[in-house]
Amino acid sequence: MRRALGYWPWMAFAAFAAVPFVPGSQAAIYGQQFLPLFIYAVLGLGLNVVLGYSGLFHLGIAAFFGIGAYTAAILTVPQFPFQQSFLFALVVSTIAAAILGVITTAPILRLRGDYLALVTMGFGLIFVFLIRNLENITAGTKGLDPVMPHLVPGLKDPDLSGSRLLPAWGSTWRTYPYLYFFCLVVLVLTYVFLRLLEKSRLGQAWVALREDELAATCMGLNPAWLKLSSIAIAAGLAGAAGALYAVAYKGTSGPQAYDFGRSMTAICCVILGGLGNRPGVLLGVFLLIGYDQVLTPLIDNEFQKEWFQQLFPERMRGRQYLKMSGWRLGIFGAALIFMMRFRPEGLLPETRHKHELHKG
Repeated sequence: MRRALGYWPWMAFAAFAAVPFVPGSQAAIYGQQFLPLFIYAVLGLGLNVVLGYSGLFHLGIAAFFGIGAYTAAILTVPQFPFQQSFLFALVVSTIAAAILGVITTAPILRLRGDYLALVTMGFGLIFVFLIRNLENITAGTKGLDPVMPHLVPGLKDPDLSGSRLLPAWGSTWRTYPYLYFFCLVVLVLTYVFLRLLEKSRLGQAWVALREDELAATCMGLNPAWLKLSSIAIAAGLAGAAGALYAVAYKGTSGPQAYDFGRSMTAICCVILGGLGNRPGVLLGVFLLIGYDQVLTPLIDNEFQKEWFQQLFPERMRGRQYLKMSGWRLGIFGAALIFMMRFRPEGLLPETRHKHELHKG
């Protein structure tokens, strides 16, 4: 059973890779809605490094997500003279977010638990404030757009219209399904990278730090370096996810896209799936973001059809309470309460947690 559970992420990746080859315009529409799943999965896997592996309760991951998005936008939008390719912007966004993660975390390494959470939450709020007020750089509440860069440095984007297998396929790398495949490849590479990292000495040291910092220090580990390394990797992956977000939505959106709610959504994905478990994080993202981005719009479209509206009196038709989007936060909250009551370790808990529960 455990071996079968280890294979399901690869089967899910294969299923997502096959989606663009399904014929029909409706399949293409729903396929494009899967794009946020890949972006959030990269963000969730990054957060799992600092929250699940090293046990640091960080509430400012959305700030690094925004740093990646705005760095990629500044390097590519026409308003600025840089005009770089997306691959270059993706690398720079990842490095910039990682560096800023280390710089902002170094002064607070001695903080733990709730105190660390409050300080990191404050950093996230400061970042939103800076976006809103540095209008000459960030365009304030409007956001930077259009983010439509070339893919490879020094080369123009090829015309992909001749390679389309289905009519719904676009003609540039930024259109469906080429950007879809690009984000999926980034997600798979991130998953493999973290798998290798988890089995390395550094990954084992993070787990030792999470379990008992004093014991880890007595064994010769350097807690400061371990914390900074986990923050750097988590922030770098969040920055990469932010760069993908900017090109996927052709802009950075406004400051509200990087507020505390974004951090809490990512944290809920990690906790729902299972702290410290990569497949669990993917499951949490697919369930939570899939419900919000894919299932809710699909059900709303069905509810707006005439046959459904005829089931209700005329005065009730078109009301907000007849839309799934009007109930989604309530359903989300009820699901979290149910999880905390009956499955607090997550849907797919880490192996260590399974053993502990079995012994208990």
